[in-house]
Amino acid sequence: MNNQQIASIPRPLVKTNQWVIVLSVIATLITGQFFILLIPLLAGLIGLLTGNNPVMVIAKKFLKKPLSSYIPEDKAQQQFNQLIAVVCLSIAFISSIIGWTILSYSFAIIVGLAATIALCGFCIGCFIHFQYNQYKYRRSLRS
Repeated sequence: MNNQQIASIPRPLVKTNQWVIVLSVIATLITGQFFILLIPLLAGLIGLLTGNNPVMVIAKKFLKKPLSSYIPEDKAQQQFNQLIAVVCLSIAFISSIIGWTILSYSFAIIVGLAATIALCGFCIGCFIHFQYNQYKYRRSLRS
């Protein structure tokens, strides 16, 4: 494996993960059953802890071409995005358990909208990460 393969994730796997988030949020909002959020939450948490998101592992089996032939997504950036999703999904799920309905629905909607917008081509997590890195850079210039 070269560094390109190690440091990137094929775009179809990233898109599949985003669809799982979107569909789980939609199912949760329709049914009011917040346990559905455990699907992307646990997959994202496992992915952050082990480097192997189960959704992507399963989706990889359906790819027909070699992984290197797909548009690569930066793995570090995707880990950052996954961290944001896991935090939002955790807040939504835990809030539902303790009865904080407005907070649980708010965070479910936030993560669902972010994943939907990412599927449309604009990555909010990437924008946040870029702005944070710009802030760190500007701050380093003042020191």
